[in-house]
Amino acid sequence: MKMPGLTYQNRTTGRQRGQPPGELRTGRRPGDAFDSPFGFRYYRGRYWRRGFTTGAGAAAAAKAAAMLWTGQPCPDEVSVANPQGERLVIPVAAGKARRGRAWAYVVKDAGDDPDVTHGVKIIAIIEEAAGEQVTIVGGTGVGRVTRPGLPVPVGEAAINPVPREMITRTVREVVPAGGVMVTVALPEGKHLARRTMNPQLGITGGLSILGTTGIVEPMSEEAYCQSLVPQIDMALAGGNSLLVLTPGRKSQQVATCRYGFPAPAVVQAGNFFGFMLEEAAGRGVERFILLGEPGKLVKLAAGIFNTHNRVADARRETLAAHAALLGAPAPVVAGIMAAASVGQAVDCLDQAGLKAPVLERVAVAAGEKVRGFLHRFTPGPERDWEIGVIITGPDGQMLACTPPARELGGTLGCRPECW
Repeated sequence: MKMPGLTYQNRTTGRQRGQPPGELRTGRRPGDAFDSPFGFRYYRGRYWRRGFTTGAGAAAAAKAAAMLWTGQPCPDEVSVANPQGERLVIPVAAGKARRGRAWAYVVKDAGDDPDVTHGVKIIAIIEEAAGEQVTIVGGTGVGRVTRPGLPVPVGEAAINPVPREMITRTVREVVPAGGVMVTVALPEGKHLARRTMNPQLGITGGLSILGTTGIVEPMSEEAYCQSLVPQIDMALAGGNSLLVLTPGRKSQQVATCRYGFPAPAVVQAGNFFGFMLEEAAGRGVERFILLGEPGKLVKLAAGIFNTHNRVADARRETLAAHAALLGAPAPVVAGIMAAASVGQAVDCLDQAGLKAPVLERVAVAAGEKVRGFLHRFTPGPERDWEIGVIITGPDGQMLACTPPARELGGTLGCRPECW
């Protein structure tokens, strides 16, 4: 985006002045002189630097632009309030007022979180508007919602409700009355959106402006889990009462392209099958198909619902146990236990002629474990869960499929040749 006028460059390299009470500012890592705007999170043996969300960055840019629009100089930093009442102090990189408009931008700082938006420019442009409201629109690089189910209506810019409230409240601190239009832009947004889930969620043309607290908690599994949930809401908004849960994008593509499951019904769960099952069940979903390769689904058969490798791993033990129950000789069981990977363990089963029967047993066991999980952890009266499981190979070929999966797949109109 071309920004008119000469730029005011922020020359402040540190923020060591006195801070008003209640403001979140520079913190120091214990035993280190390194500064962090919002302190640190201690996680897995080290300190991780916190950052701020795109929503907080947009509010900060809007406040700086509003200050310029009302004739004030461009600030080095601004203070914005998050929904919890904390004041977040965010540096302003540049800004300018010209011909009845003003713009400013901040540079997104995600701290030590591996956030795709880290380092991007978040621009806000302020100009007069009719009426008495603060109107917020999306500019270059801000995505647009094309499907129902998200907290933003179809056709509007993908700026979530909490960031909208933060922007409005922050602008009104500077411009108490009158009509104001705020345009939020992310010049790199369209390119970076390809590295997010926005295309799967029906958000086109750029990134989303997100955040509920204004602060990025580095390496936060909770934040990642919450980013997965909109898939469920969009599936339900599209009339899909049966969900297909997959571990990732590869298995999602297998489900849609190879087996013909309708794309809106296929949801990535990542490693968080338990979390996503609970979220979907809490929204009334009672029918599920779980589809993926053995590396993840074997863990479900062992009752492990967070499948990250640092949480638990009983894959070889599970395969060995089911093989033994089918009469596998001791050398085969020992070979499974000695395998360096699930792929090697499956090869061992294949050489013994037990690949198909063992994986069928594992698929059935996974369905039973999921049903038991939902009965235990879903509040309210017991429901009649329908759980199907499909285990696929590296090329998407079907290795195992439970009878409920075949029945449920038929109700979704999957291609008969796949079964």
